[in-house]
Amino acid sequence: MTTSAPPPVADVPQDPAAAAPGLTGRLDALDRITAAGAGRLAPSLLDDAAVLLDRAGQRLRLSAEHTVVTLAGGTGSGKSSLFNAVCGLELSPTGMRRPMTSRAHACVWGLDGAGPLLDWLDVDKRHRYARASALDLQRADDSLQGLVLIDLPDHDSIQAMHRAEVDRFVSIADLLIWVVDPQKYADAALHRNYIVPFARHAGVTLIVLNQVDRLDPDEVDECVADLRRLLEAEGLAKPRIVTTSAVSEEGVRGLREVLVDTVAARHARSERLAVDVTDIGERFASYKGSAEPPTAVDAPHRDGLMRALTDAAGAPAVAEAMESAYELRAADFISWPVLSLAARLRSDPLRRMRLGELRDELRGAFTGPTGAQQGEVDTALMDVTDGITTDLPDAWVRSVRAAARRHAAELPEELGEAMKEALPGFNQVPRWWWLVKTWQYFLVLVSLLGLAWIGLLVAYGVAHVAKAPSGWLGETGLIPYVAVLVVCTLGMGWLTTATCRNLVALSSAKHGERMERHMRDRIATVAEQKVLEPITEELALYAAFRDDVDLVQGT
Repeated sequence: MTTSAPPPVADVPQDPAAAAPGLTGRLDALDRITAAGAGRLAPSLLDDAAVLLDRAGQRLRLSAEHTVVTLAGGTGSGKSSLFNAVCGLELSPTGMRRPMTSRAHACVWGLDGAGPLLDWLDVDKRHRYARASALDLQRADDSLQGLVLIDLPDHDSIQAMHRAEVDRFVSIADLLIWVVDPQKYADAALHRNYIVPFARHAGVTLIVLNQVDRLDPDEVDECVADLRRLLEAEGLAKPRIVTTSAVSEEGVRGLREVLVDTVAARHARSERLAVDVTDIGERFASYKGSAEPPTAVDAPHRDGLMRALTDAAGAPAVAEAMESAYELRAADFISWPVLSLAARLRSDPLRRMRLGELRDELRGAFTGPTGAQQGEVDTALMDVTDGITTDLPDAWVRSVRAAARRHAAELPEELGEAMKEALPGFNQVPRWWWLVKTWQYFLVLVSLLGLAWIGLLVAYGVAHVAKAPSGWLGETGLIPYVAVLVVCTLGMGWLTTATCRNLVALSSAKHGERMERHMRDRIATVAEQKVLEPITEELALYAAFRDDVDLVQGT
């Protein structure tokens, strides 16, 4: 057996753009849906996608001029003899003792750029062979330039490390060649562990029926027909089957022709990756609903959320309280002082305390996380997603609901702060209140002066306690007129109070409505930022996910 030591292989940087058209875009889409699926989709699927992205990125950065072809098979299938026959040299050990191949052996046609590729394949340097080495220059085969042919251990070996080596190369090879023999081509281990799982890879899979020299021509046809039927039944569409015999040079002609065509096309690398991307894209498709997703929360559910949060924050009750506070505050300015004094003499002193502390009580009700009831908030967040998650897959239903509840814990405090900001300053007093107050005190002053005048007229004009200093103070005939003036002044004060009370009633209602509108506006802002925007972002992410899944699948 003659072998040649592997000459040093130059590390030549490669152009990662040498992939099939559309493959780069599909890989980018796969990267996006993997990122979008974090925390939403099955971790095992995301892990497999990450592994594929890493493998594809590394493979595309390596030599595009080389095609990695693996020869895999079971014990006694003759794949190592077939490997040597294709190479034209005795490179891989063969013999009656099985298994003979314990580590992958690689034969390379064309050295430039193959070094990093073989390093990535983790082929031991002792098992790398250059077909155009100094020992074989005369027999170098230019038609296979760029081929990296790898002989693998037996897939049915009792050694776990051998099976692991096969599994690793099967997942990264550009072209998979399964070598079977006439006696064991229906081997259950091969079909169960490799043919069925990789049935979608028919385009980058070749089945080689080896050792046909042991069969008559009619038997060869029967074996090929039966093998094809078995492969098609297992999902391998239009399987490519080649018959070989390693005992003669002509016996591997068909296999060499396939290898020559594959190497010349330079498509196996990108085709293999494209199949892998399509395969994993179909796994992501189960998380993609058929119905067109909504882009945002619809108007009825949006309005329902606003109403629920407004009720949870107690905005209507606060508006009513503010209306009452407005009326109480107005009473200090528009009430007829004479009546107020009389009422004060018999009123409950706690009323004045209520008026003085009402505003502080209202403000204190919205300074902490108890500004809204957490239970009512949770119910509102659950209801808002009911109408938009009907046609979504379960994973995205949970995702949208989680987005709605992303700020659930902080919402009560946020609503309380919004209510607090909506309340006006307590010292804001309408100007007309001051005008009425001034007018009322002017009338009180006029009434007091009138009463004093009547007292002087009685003292000087009726009782004659002393000589009147002026005729205006001693003329008793003025008493009726002054009394009428006092009565009219008191009546004007009462009428002013009655009229202003009606105005205050109207104003307080408008004031309450205005306060409630302001609070609703603030609550709507909080709801938009903390609930609706996260839901909209999640729906947009799902819509992009659906488009990217279609792109990954190549549809």
